[in-house]
Amino acid sequence: MPEETPQFRVALRGDAILTSPRFNKGTAFTIAERKAFGLTGRLPSKVNTLDEQCKRAYAQLQMRDTPIRKNSFLQSLKDQNWVLYYTLIGRHLKELIPIIYTPTEAEAISQYSHLFRRSEGMYLAFADQDTMEADFLEQTKGQNIDLIVCSDAEAILGIGDQGVGGIGISTAKSAIYTLIGGMDPSKSLSVTLDVGTNNQDLLDDELYVGWPHKRVRGEEYDKFVDKFVQLVRKYFPNSLLHFEDFGVTNAQRLLERYRTTHSVFNDDIQGTGAVTLACIMAAIGVTKSKLSTQRYVIFGAGSAGMGIAHQLRDAIVSIDGVPESEANKQFYLIDKDGLITDSLVSTTSVRGELHPFRRPDSEWEGAQTDEEGKVRLLEVVKRISPTVLIGCSTRAGAFTEEVVKAMAAGCERPIILPLSNPSQLVEVDPKDANEWTGGKALLATGSPFPPAKRPSGKDYK
Repeated sequence: MPEETPQFRVALRGDAILTSPRFNKGTAFTIAERKAFGLTGRLPSKVNTLDEQCKRAYAQLQMRDTPIRKNSFLQSLKDQNWVLYYTLIGRHLKELIPIIYTPTEAEAISQYSHLFRRSEGMYLAFADQDTMEADFLEQTKGQNIDLIVCSDAEAILGIGDQGVGGIGISTAKSAIYTLIGGMDPSKSLSVTLDVGTNNQDLLDDELYVGWPHKRVRGEEYDKFVDKFVQLVRKYFPNSLLHFEDFGVTNAQRLLERYRTTHSVFNDDIQGTGAVTLACIMAAIGVTKSKLSTQRYVIFGAGSAGMGIAHQLRDAIVSIDGVPESEANKQFYLIDKDGLITDSLVSTTSVRGELHPFRRPDSEWEGAQTDEEGKVRLLEVVKRISPTVLIGCSTRAGAFTEEVVKAMAAGCERPIILPLSNPSQLVEVDPKDANEWTGGKALLATGSPFPPAKRPSGKDYK
């Protein structure tokens, strides 16, 4: 039996229903519905099917000549008609996910104040915290919320602090939940926690629509975030609270603080870690090896890098039965200050979560260092012959030809994962890594790229 279309009792009529993206059907309203909702004179007479609407909308989309124009068109469509928006993207998922999410959404967020047309979520500003509960209740009145995606926009998609533009990443991720996970969009809430910005370009921009103030830190920041989290716990205790693109000083800390009191998920830590683990497990299926026998170099030890390290380490422990202290020894973490070693930990303010992965200084006696005395990526690759090289640094081109060839020289099937996004910040173009290793590399990226040619002539997709 085909699944029946759910029926709703809707009190809206006329323009009110046509301007409600949840209930608007555009020219798909039937004759009976047009009479019932007072739409007969408000719509052209032809009744279109959803297929016909999708065909028209896709043709309109193709008239936009750049990804950012396509992003803007789809945002406008979403503001008008949810069913058409999600159906259109669902039918062209591979083509349009890069338009509504990475890499195009990063550009849209960076231009948020100049592209702004209408509200698209909940804006909770530090300056208005005294009315936060009233504002929260006003916007969620009568709703049954299952998902709340929030960001403070300090570390957006590889482009850094974007202030109030962070609402764009929250709404984009909520859309992904609907498209991939089947989440009812009426049961999700997108939030930006506007605690200011340290992006001077935004502060100097007279069109910036956020709170024009330096980013709040410390106890004031914690109290503001906690006030929001407690509202979520109080009014939607069964919801999932999704943290997105928080800065490295807050991401892990907030996850640890709230994970035992509410269902919380940090995509940059847990999501990135889970996806990377899945990629590597697929790769070692090809190499017929084990997680515990890999030598992992993680280039970029921020929230994503540490999420990956913890996820892989825990998998080594649970799958291969290796003690945690031994599993830690399979990792070589490189941050902006170079390889994480005992001496680096003792002389700089390296975050505590990196300490279990530090390398003994005795391993690196005689190692080539830079002018600051730091052990850098190429030297690490040459000395340890890693089997897995993971990039989450947003340092474009960091996996140079020399680095990739050095890795391939010491490993039959190098596993190379340049994960930084957007695509212009990736550590290596997969086409180049494929060429430099003679097609031996097993590759996965964090942003979409065109297929690369294997030596056999087949596409590496």
